[in-house]
Amino acid sequence: MYRINKEKNNIAKLEERLFSDLKIRERENLQEWIAKNPEMLGEELLIIQKEFDGFNDTQERLDLLAIDKDGGLVIIENKLDDSGRNVVWQALKYTSYCSTLTNSQIINIYQAYLDAHENGEDAKERLLEFLDRDEEELLLNKNDQRIIFVANKYRKEVTSTVLWLLNHEIQIQCFRAIPYSMGEEIFLQVEQIIPLPETKEFMIDAMEKEKEEKTKSKAVAETENRLVRFWTMLKKELQQNNFRYLDSVTPKPYFDIGFIRGAGRYNFCIGRKTNRIELYFPNDPENEIVEEFKKHQKEIEDRFGHELIFDGGENRKASKIKFEYPEPEFFKDFGEFQNEENWEKRTKWFASNMEKFYKAFQPFADRILKGRSYNG
Repeated sequence: MYRINKEKNNIAKLEERLFSDLKIRERENLQEWIAKNPEMLGEELLIIQKEFDGFNDTQERLDLLAIDKDGGLVIIENKLDDSGRNVVWQALKYTSYCSTLTNSQIINIYQAYLDAHENGEDAKERLLEFLDRDEEELLLNKNDQRIIFVANKYRKEVTSTVLWLLNHEIQIQCFRAIPYSMGEEIFLQVEQIIPLPETKEFMIDAMEKEKEEKTKSKAVAETENRLVRFWTMLKKELQQNNFRYLDSVTPKPYFDIGFIRGAGRYNFCIGRKTNRIELYFPNDPENEIVEEFKKHQKEIEDRFGHELIFDGGENRKASKIKFEYPEPEFFKDFGEFQNEENWEKRTKWFASNMEKFYKAFQPFADRILKGRSYNG
């Protein structure tokens, strides 16, 4: 890794170090860094407990417990310079312990974490906000649990076991954490090494095709089926308007669907209390792209016909520019998403506004996003 010096038009090599040489500790340092910045693991995660030891008849404790955007449990195990021989077996035990956790148990675990480490906010409401779900749709830990390892170096017996588990549909990732130094400054690089990011989506899709549907709660199954049907209906509405950007996108049971242009993704989103369209930037932590667009805010809003929300990426990995249906009128006009009688209204709102939204941004997007690529 190199540090760039623009003034001298040169680079300087950073020295790769060991955590032990820098007196960096596993629990006090690396674990805390991940707990405070879970996005360093390449996705949005909500840390719900650390040093969790709430297992029956055992004194064992896992490093970090998290929830992902699908409501699944993620077990995070950290090591420093050496992964050790037994880290996989250790994590599999923790995962088996967590596999039986219920909604109420997970909420209680998270509430204890908020009471001990944050400001004691309501755990259920924080989960609903993070997942963007209504309370009746809150079903946690419904799919297989995931495992994430973080270490500087991995032993061969660890990597070979991880690869075997991946081939047997165990969701597991390895991240390499490498400290560097230059003078008194210390730097940290974190990168996913198993599976390689560019092959991860292909592996997941292949596994999903082979895997039969697991038993789900009726409410969740109905919601997923409803989402696929709604996005299919939206695609047809867009095609009738000759807006063809979703033609190659397969509707999936998610609360958003979108298409990529340059470094941004145009999303249609169904929220708990609103319809939303947005231009989303997954790799804009310092708000550079959004700030560039903000310079043209008045002209973009004039072209679009509405005020927009420029949502910066402070302390997050992503940022976005969005337009939401005014909340007070939302339920009056559209009702609950389960009410399919109003779907035509929703699709027409999405179609007409996204077309205007896209056209308002494109004259500026072509220039601002030139040379950048989407990496979400």
